[in-house]
Amino acid sequence: MVRIKVYVEGGGDANIMRTKCRKGFTEFFRRAGLSGRMPRIVACGSRNQAYDDFCTAVRMGQEEIPILLVDSEGPILPNESPWQYLKSRDDWQCPDDVKQGQVQLMVQCMETWFLADRDVLATFYGQGFTAGALPKRLDIENVSKKDIFDGLSRATRNSQPKGEYQKKHSFDLLSMIDPDKLRKVSPHAQKLISALNSGMEDDA
Repeated sequence: MVRIKVYVEGGGDANIMRTKCRKGFTEFFRRAGLSGRMPRIVACGSRNQAYDDFCTAVRMGQEEIPILLVDSEGPILPNESPWQYLKSRDDWQCPDDVKQGQVQLMVQCMETWFLADRDVLATFYGQGFTAGALPKRLDIENVSKKDIFDGLSRATRNSQPKGEYQKKHSFDLLSMIDPDKLRKVSPHAQKLISALNSGMEDDA
């Protein structure tokens, strides 16, 4: 079976955060039912570094299939492919011989996913968590990144003992959220999980 290696935006420059990033995504994919097809996770830090590392892996032609996973940072137009979006937003070129499914987007950012499982947020932050401060709309991919972070900040600032949302919380939350809940409200998360589950065998 061909293995997949996911080059993911996240983890920053600190080794401890990159380790948490790898563990968070690994646990999320395990909970999504990928135990028999678990991808290897490469925490690349910045968005641009993830793209550069992905392109390097494509050029080297490794046995593992590389997949790029980054925040979109903005809304995706209907019928707009990830590569079309990334070309328009970032001027990123799709490398030769790369399949469409080899780029996946977290729309509009990884923190968007947390809105799919508000019970986990309530459990994680505990006393003082204010669920009503989170964005209300259910089509979570259309909530702006600013509104996501503002909502998380307001909802958690009085919580005890963890206090206001910080990036160091993100990968613990990622490992806890229910992938099935996410798939129902995030079409791009559904595409990601389906691509990994298929092992890219059905992608053209």
